Amino acid sequence: MSAGTARSAQRDTLGLVLTVISGLMMITGLYLALVFAPPAMNLQTAVERFTQRVLYFHVGAAWVGFFAFFITFAAGIGYLWRRSFFWDNLANASVEIGLTFMTMVLVTGSIWAKPTWNTWWTWSPRLTISAIGWLMYIGYLMLRSAIDNPARRARFAAVYGIVAFISVPINFMAIRWWRDIHPAVVASSSSEGTGGFDMSPNMTMTLMFCIAAFTVFYGTLLYHRMRLGKTQHEVETLKQEVLYR
Repeated sequence: MSAGTARSAQRDTLGLVLTVISGLMMITGLYLALVFAPPAMNLQTAVERFTQRVLYFHVGAAWVGFFAFFITFAAGIGYLWRRSFFWDNLANASVEIGLTFMTMVLVTGSIWAKPTWNTWWTWSPRLTISAIGWLMYIGYLMLRSAIDNPARRARFAAVYGIVAFISVPINFMAIRWWRDIHPAVVASSSSEGTGGFDMSPNMTMTLMFCIAAFTVFYGTLLYHRMRLGKTQHEVETLKQEVLYR
């Protein structure tokens, strides 16, 4: 077996291990969120107490979305510094995954909001900033698709990814800077905001596990997406060599 084949097999094994671990953690997280964790009894109706369980997926997805955009921010700096395809590939892959999770945040938030606020959506500061941030990263992918030159595309995308990250800390701090009906779950009393509730130890443990499970899932998706991006880059490079030979 050649050294390249051995490295490829090792990478495939790593991908399989990550996939199995993340799958088991996600299944466990589902059990903890839907069965193990007690309902929030201080909520008024049975429907509210049931939809409250979406919190474990909503917060976990929000954490991964924010973290993914931070990785894009850091990768953008890395690309401008090193001009390496690795950093551009990392930034692009992380935005795609982050957008997927942030879409999940918006959907699960609406599911929770309907029985709690009696509306699917309200233009509160946090929700408005979340929508703007989501659109900004849609713009990131549109920018990449509009530029054919790989080096120019990577450079413009790096700058855009760095600037767009400002939406993340503003989003996190929105319910602390302005009056907002959205409950504060982290670094504040969870009972703040309309529909907020206090968390028992079992609920806190479930939330932390779901955040960990979503983080491992993000790492697994990032690993596979970066491998795909590398293959695409190699194919594009070969095409350029053939065309300009």
